[in-house]
Amino acid sequence: MPAFPLEHALAAAAALWLTLAIDRWLGEPAARWHPVVWMGQYLGWIGSRIAPPVAKAKPRDLSLFLIGVLTWCVGAMCVGVVAAGVQAAMVQWLPAWALAMALALALKPLFAWRMLHDEVLAVEAALGISLDAGRAQLARLVSRDVCALSEREVRESAIESLAENLNDSLVAPLFWFVLLGLPGAAVYRFANTADAMWGYRGERNGRDWTWLGKWAARADDALSWLPARLTVVLLAVAAWQWPTGLGGEARRTPSPNSGWPMATMALLLGVRLAKPGVYALNAEGRQATALDTQRTALLGGRAVLAMAVCATAVIVSSARWA
Repeated sequence: MPAFPLEHALAAAAALWLTLAIDRWLGEPAARWHPVVWMGQYLGWIGSRIAPPVAKAKPRDLSLFLIGVLTWCVGAMCVGVVAAGVQAAMVQWLPAWALAMALALALKPLFAWRMLHDEVLAVEAALGISLDAGRAQLARLVSRDVCALSEREVRESAIESLAENLNDSLVAPLFWFVLLGLPGAAVYRFANTADAMWGYRGERNGRDWTWLGKWAARADDALSWLPARLTVVLLAVAAWQWPTGLGGEARRTPSPNSGWPMATMALLLGVRLAKPGVYALNAEGRQATALDTQRTALLGGRAVLAMAVCATAVIVSSARWA
C-alpha cells in the first residue's frame, strides 16, 4: 500500500475505530441514505430488464455475459470514482481530526457487523418461540429455501451465515480500505452486492442468471480470496486455537472462499454445519446447540477487534514519519 503523511495515516486509523463505534451505537443508516442500497437499486434495475425468463434462457449466451461485464464495470467505476472524489476532497480540505470523523461516516455504510451479529442471535431467539418463527427470521439472512429446514438446520444456517458474512460484511471491506482507502472498500461492496444479486447459476425469481451474473460471481471470488483466508486467521486468534484439518473441510463447499470461514467455525465449535444436499462441514461433529450460536457471535466479535488492531498497525506502519 502507498505511504501517506503521518497525520493522514493516524486519521485513517482513528476513522476505523470511530466507524466500529458508530456501528455499535447506531447500526445501519436509513435505506434512503445507504450507498449499498443505491448499488443494489442499480443492479436490480439492470437485472430485472436484462436477465432472461427461464423459458428464454440459452445454454450459452456470450452477448449476455458481455452485457454483464459492461454493466458491472460501469457500476464499479462510478462507485470507485465517487468514493475517490469524496476521499480526496476530505483529505484536501479537512484538518486531521475532522478527516477522521468524516472518513468514519463515509466508511460506516460499507460494512455491517452489528446488524449481522443481531440478526444471527435473533434467529436463535426466534427458535426459542417456535420453529416457524426461527425459519422466518433466518429467511432475512439467507437466500436458500427455509420452509423445510429442521431446528438443527436453521441453527446451522445461522452459524454459517455469521461465519461467511464476517468476511463479506466486515473483514473484506476493511481489508480493501486498508489497501486502497475508501474507493477500495466501496468497490468491494459493489462487487459483493453484485454477486449477491446476480451471482446465481440457473433460475431465481423466474429468471436465469447464469450468464448475466457469471462475471459478478468471479469478480467477487477474486476480491474475496485473500480476505476469506484472513478471516480464518482472525477467528483462530479469537479462539486461540488453530482449526485442525481446515483445508480438506473448506474445499467441500462449491465456493472457493465461503468454505474457509464456515469450516473454521465448525471446527472451532466442534459442530457439524451442513447445507442439505450440497455439503457437510466437520460431518463427524456434534449437533449445534443454542450455546454454539452464542459462542459464534462471541468469536465473531473478538475477530472484529483483532481485525481492527491489525488494520491499525498496517495503516500506521505505512505512514511517512519524516
